[in-house]
Amino acid sequence: MGAKRRLRERMGAKRRRRVRMGAKRRRRYYCKSEASFQEHGIISQGLKLHFTVTIIFISTPAIVRINSSNLPCLNMVGLGCTIDGYLNDSKFNQPVPWIGIYIAVASAACAIAMAVDAFNGFRRQKFWLPCKFFSLNATTLTFIAVAIKLSVDLNTSMPRHQEQLAKLSSAVLICTVMGNSMLSLGTMENKEIVANIVALGILVITAIVNICIQLGTGVIYVFWKEHAFLMFLMLVLLAMLCSSVLTVPTTKCYFEMKYTKKHQMAMKECSNGTEKCHLEKLREDLTKFWMMAHTCGPQFVIRRSATCTASGAFCLLAAVTLAEAMLRSYFVPWSFKFCIGESAYKWSTTLVLVTQIIAVVAGTIAPAFRWFTAINFRCPKKATKVCKFKPQLKVESYWIQWMVEWKECPIGLPMWRRHGKKLTHDAKNATLDLCIQVQCEIVVVSKLVRLVSIFFMHGVLICYLYCKELMWLFKCHNGVTNDDSGSESKPFSKLHLSRFVLHLEGRKN
Repeated sequence: MGAKRRLRERMGAKRRRRVRMGAKRRRRYYCKSEASFQEHGIISQGLKLHFTVTIIFISTPAIVRINSSNLPCLNMVGLGCTIDGYLNDSKFNQPVPWIGIYIAVASAACAIAMAVDAFNGFRRQKFWLPCKFFSLNATTLTFIAVAIKLSVDLNTSMPRHQEQLAKLSSAVLICTVMGNSMLSLGTMENKEIVANIVALGILVITAIVNICIQLGTGVIYVFWKEHAFLMFLMLVLLAMLCSSVLTVPTTKCYFEMKYTKKHQMAMKECSNGTEKCHLEKLREDLTKFWMMAHTCGPQFVIRRSATCTASGAFCLLAAVTLAEAMLRSYFVPWSFKFCIGESAYKWSTTLVLVTQIIAVVAGTIAPAFRWFTAINFRCPKKATKVCKFKPQLKVESYWIQWMVEWKECPIGLPMWRRHGKKLTHDAKNATLDLCIQVQCEIVVVSKLVRLVSIFFMHGVLICYLYCKELMWLFKCHNGVTNDDSGSESKPFSKLHLSRFVLHLEGRKN
């Protein structure tokens, strides 16, 4: 009996010895020396493990017993806290250059989409350059939010001149995408328009607030005049986008009614028998229907508005502001005092700057051409006449019709007391009256911008028309003339097709 008990005690002792040896081996594997932890700066005095362990130092064969109550036994080298207990942030800035590449890729995507729209417009000879690939939606708004990250970065140091220019180019890109994508509002449904405009408004207001904070804290320490001017342009372009949105439901209903009447008139004329050949009659009938469909297109309708013309002028001003800042920083460097140092974005800021300059150039093409074609259309067709125009600053009814109708509609909120209903109704009327007044002022300012643009561009257009007439005279002198019969039939065909052009109020000229 005693032998069996002694045998069990020896077996238990061996088992406990094996457990202790295994625990020691595991501690040697997971824990490291105090010198190694100090080297990587991850010893934390706040982590208490309260055990003593034998540590084998690699640098010396001696076996030393130390108190390891301060060792965290972590296997993540370089992460965690420092020896003083603070968070180790030495690796926080390592991925920032890759974030710069991400910004450059988003800017390049915006540039490609706007360039493709411009190319398609020139290829199809639609010089108002409709929006197809770059329109306001969730995808483009996400790309825009990524592309303008430098404008909303509040605490990253940007000491060099290309880094300050990159912040400025991000602000210019906001103005460019707002002016470029204005025509896409016409192809959206009402709920989609509201969602996209609200998202864009939040993005623009956030960018303006962050730029103001950076101007106050010194993150942006040069080009403050340019930034102030660009923030003003952002607000103006956002107001013009909202003003154009308010006309979309009204113009859609108006053109649906007018298209129905014109379509009935065209069908009646097509059914009448004529002495013309079948091919010529078919060509004229197709031209009538094409003219009606083209002039009542939602993007073409917005393109003819005063707000679209003014937004093109403001986009051009934003691009000129960026060009002025770049020329001053590179050719007149003594007018600035840039700081010494390097940003956390490092070499990626130059890539972002180049990409966003390309995006601004590609995105300014469409607004600039819309502005120029509107100015050219309203200036005289003959160089011998002086550019005469009456300042028509009247606000047409379709600009405020939707708000007037909404003002007349009752509020469907359940109110138990008459006083609450009256108070809500008065608040609604006061708010809508203010919105109507602001809308009228925006329209008047847009028409003033258009008239001022015509005044300043009149000399350029007159020189262009003189050169065109001189080239025509030179061709006539060399015997190159057009067919007289074609020139005689052209005015008749234009007058004949003008009956099928759909106009809004105040846009017949």
